[in-house]
Amino acid sequence: MTRVEIVEVSPRDGLQNEDVILPTQAKVALIERAVAAGARRIEATSFVNPKLVPQMADADQVMAQVPRRDDVSYIGLALNGRGVQRALAAGCDEVNYVVAASETFSQRNQGTDIDTALRMFEELSGAIRDASKRASITISAAFGCPFEGEVPTGRVAEIAGRAAAAGADEVGIADTIGVGVPADVTERVAATRDAIDGATLRIHLHDTRHTGIANAWAAVEAGVSVLDASLGGIGGCPFAPNATGNIATEDLLYLLGRSGIEHDWSLDAVIDAIPWIERQLSKPAAGMVARAGPFPPAAG
Repeated sequence: MTRVEIVEVSPRDGLQNEDVILPTQAKVALIERAVAAGARRIEATSFVNPKLVPQMADADQVMAQVPRRDDVSYIGLALNGRGVQRALAAGCDEVNYVVAASETFSQRNQGTDIDTALRMFEELSGAIRDASKRASITISAAFGCPFEGEVPTGRVAEIAGRAAAAGADEVGIADTIGVGVPADVTERVAATRDAIDGATLRIHLHDTRHTGIANAWAAVEAGVSVLDASLGGIGGCPFAPNATGNIATEDLLYLLGRSGIEHDWSLDAVIDAIPWIERQLSKPAAGMVARAGPFPPAAG
């Protein structure tokens, strides 16, 4: 593999668990900075119940103000039919639907069981395709559940297979609570790839236990070419106790660049954006490369 695509998720996953609720203009400014740094697929917002996730209450307003470019695709996350319809009406280029890999997490996150969530996607994927939009699905808690513990790899593969059969163009497996290690990544990537019959495989990692970057490299070595990341490593899931942020985009870019893996981003532009993010959230970002700087350092 010589190239990896990075899906920037800071405007959605990055902000949804923060105590500070940013105004719409600040969210749009974050997206503008991501685009300027090289992001071409951006999970811009989620269309969820604002009473449960108030950080995403202005999803429609965000989508109305994002910079539109032919080479930038905006993703809206949805948990149910109403969310999918809102995402389509707001002009999202892609809809990312979520199905949990554990029954308890599914009830806590979406208020339904796994089978019902999958059957709902089977119905909704047709509407997404009819709108000429891309349908993706993310399997949350695919590496472990905060309530049930271990999640069988076979269950993740089964869900992935049903999602692909229902029309998912892309299937993501998410380590929502950051419990995975590289061996888990290798095993689950292999099982999921066998199940999805040609659909694109994406991986979504959290760095809760500081295994996120190691897991990202395991995914790349296993042939995954699409990874989610978040500027500054901000983020977390409001329905997962003690969940922390995604792997930091800048840390992932450093890993890929030093390893000879191509991407379309500017690491310097990402690093330049981190102080602005820290000011907006009134706290330090979790990523390490923005603090230490790239290597070798710039001359002078």
